[in-house]
Amino acid sequence: MKKIFGMLALILWIGANVEAKVKLPHLIGDNMVLQQQSDARLWGKAEPGKTVKVTVSWNSETYSAKADRQGNWKLSVRTPEASYTPLSITFDDGEPTTLKNILSGEVWVGAGQSNMEMPVKGFDDCPIDSYNETVADAVNSKGVHYVKIPSVMSMTPLEDADCEWKVCSPTTVPNASATAYFFARMVNRTLDIPVGIIEANKGGTRVESWLTEENLRRHTDELIDSLENVKKYPMDFMRPLVWGNGTFNPILNYTVKGILFYQGCSNVDDHRASYASRLALLVKQWREQFGLGEIPFYYVQIAPYIQGDVNKTNSALLREQQYKALSLIPNSDMICTNDAVYPHETLNIHPAQKQKVGERLAFMALNETYGLESFRCKSPSFKSMEIKDNNVTLAFNDTYLGFTRQYGFEGFEIAGEDRVFHKVTQSKSEYSWSTKEVVIKISCSEVQKPVAVRYCFRNFQLGNVKNMAGLPLFPFRTDDWEE
Repeated sequence: MKKIFGMLALILWIGANVEAKVKLPHLIGDNMVLQQQSDARLWGKAEPGKTVKVTVSWNSETYSAKADRQGNWKLSVRTPEASYTPLSITFDDGEPTTLKNILSGEVWVGAGQSNMEMPVKGFDDCPIDSYNETVADAVNSKGVHYVKIPSVMSMTPLEDADCEWKVCSPTTVPNASATAYFFARMVNRTLDIPVGIIEANKGGTRVESWLTEENLRRHTDELIDSLENVKKYPMDFMRPLVWGNGTFNPILNYTVKGILFYQGCSNVDDHRASYASRLALLVKQWREQFGLGEIPFYYVQIAPYIQGDVNKTNSALLREQQYKALSLIPNSDMICTNDAVYPHETLNIHPAQKQKVGERLAFMALNETYGLESFRCKSPSFKSMEIKDNNVTLAFNDTYLGFTRQYGFEGFEIAGEDRVFHKVTQSKSEYSWSTKEVVIKISCSEVQKPVAVRYCFRNFQLGNVKNMAGLPLFPFRTDDWEE
């Protein structure tokens, strides 16, 4: 009998000690990248009332926090300047746990839907350009680490996610988000510092999928009841609230530099007219939840896609909303992808040229966040129009004093008072040495009295207007007609 009681006591003692050991969220683990020169937050669970002590390899400080009644604790550690020197952190509440191969660098979130989720190896029947070359080159990307948050739905905010940091290599890079990886690779090699990517995304999601219950109730007409949403959205990726709760909430304690966002396709025919304001609301929500101030938000304008009919404008109207959001979201910018689609990809919602997308996001961050002004990162945008006789003169922002061609511009259409658009038949650019401005003059033999101009303002229409940086002109229209 004594033997049995002794065994029970031993089991209870072991169980108590296992329970007492500091429990870290999966996001806090080996191979992680900490935001350099910041008060990086660390958190976890321990026995209620216990003090957790944290020591780090880069200084002699001891940090401590006391677990509350629910066993939660959180503290901040001052991180060193970025370097490739492996670091370690030890957590101790009586039984130490040590994390290794940690780097100090720049940490970015890759958020959105399937075009951000799309891995380097591609999706089924949707390849990524230069796959083998990218895999082979990954031997040079040991300074890039990534972690993929599982796509999980939840009606309530989750605190943890089953994930693991990976060091980029030919073995691991195929599963990394292609857009986020090409961004990180460019930043890593330009600044020569480590870069960490947290992938928190889900294919097919709408902007409403990531809003909190409070914001959905206050600012939208979305149904919050789970049963009602299952009926309204049989395809789970379209449902509001649940993806933010399950897939994004677990990362909100992590200290990050900024957010990359590629989303919009699922809103083309769902609350399109509200997209700009709802995207701005989402950015405001995420910034408040991270509690890191007005961190940079760089996003991708959706690419050309058939969306039912190549000549319709429902996708173009969503792109217009994305452009409008620029004026609503401080410390944000957007890249254009009108040229990042091949003519044969009309039916492919996942275009193959993800390197172009990721690197353009990187050029934006290198210029606007890291101060390397030599990078030209902005696409040209429509500025003004002047009509004289049957000729139209168009002026633009962000041309960097020229275009990559002087004539033969494609993508422009002109309409007269009948509101019927016709393809431009004559086009050329003119540079003024006195004003240092460049304009494009267009005309159409079928339109004698022009009223309005559109550029690539259809679901799938590719243009060839690029500024001196080789960046494509944002699609636009000068009218406000319904069709």
